Amino acid sequence: MQLELYISDLLYRYECVTVPEFGSFLTQRVSAKIHDSTHAFYPPRKVLSFNEQINQNDGLLARYIANVEKIPFETATQAISKRVNTLKAYLAQGETLLFENIGELSLNEEGNLLFQPSYHLNYLTDAFGLGQFVSQEIIRETLKEEAAGIENVIPISVTPEKRKSRFYLRYAAVGLIALTLGSLGMSQYYVNQIEAQNQLAEQEAQQALEQRIQEATFVISNPLPAVTLHVTKHTGNYHIIAGAFRVEANALKKIEQLKIAGYHARIIGVNKYGLHEVVYESHETRQEALKALYTIKNTDNKDAWLLVKALD
Repeated sequence: MQLELYISDLLYRYECVTVPEFGSFLTQRVSAKIHDSTHAFYPPRKVLSFNEQINQNDGLLARYIANVEKIPFETATQAISKRVNTLKAYLAQGETLLFENIGELSLNEEGNLLFQPSYHLNYLTDAFGLGQFVSQEIIRETLKEEAAGIENVIPISVTPEKRKSRFYLRYAAVGLIALTLGSLGMSQYYVNQIEAQNQLAEQEAQQALEQRIQEATFVISNPLPAVTLHVTKHTGNYHIIAGAFRVEANALKKIEQLKIAGYHARIIGVNKYGLHEVVYESHETRQEALKALYTIKNTDNKDAWLLVKALD
């Protein structure tokens, strides 16, 4: 049994996934951050941890395995118990357990479990499609120091004696201010005139277009025979996500590729991060969606995931 695959699926939707008689994998959301030295930007994510004290069976993992593999709940529970015994035996022999896309588990000298999380996969669905990037260092100049340096070279202070001897500068300053205000007033006047003319021209063009539409007559001398198409409508609240794209053109390109491969791909909307979400297909029931998801993971895209969402 690929226990880590089921655990990984549940970590997208739950903050705690318990493996009975073994421990729990926990997630905690952290905000986006910037590394001080490398200037790398990291998106928000779920940080993984492990607690061996939380090991009572809550039924979540067993129910999920039973639904996916179409087996009774008791059979799934027994399979988990058998797998846990095998894992404990490996740990007792000093081996390190590798859970793909989750992390590594090993025993220290005191016999306590040590967990090293994996950072290859971000389990925060809100940040799906967001990756890290490195920006150049931003150098902020101190304008005050530059101004002080300029003042040392070119003094700008005026003594009272100079101020008296240069009374004509007052009148020049007043004239300059008046000229500036007048120019601003004339500029605003011309801007208002241009906007009014643009609005008038737009109204005239709209009226002419409406008149032509009303006068147009379309005659089909040889109409085509009616054709009845039977189209399968792919709807439902269970969507298999293929990717999220900030540029809509890239999302449409991905849809064309998926349609060529035989999927009923489409865009189901834009999430709160402004990304266009592309789905392989949508399903009415969870069982149909999970069955299709595992087929896609094994044959096309191991990073595909299931989104449960009612579309408007």
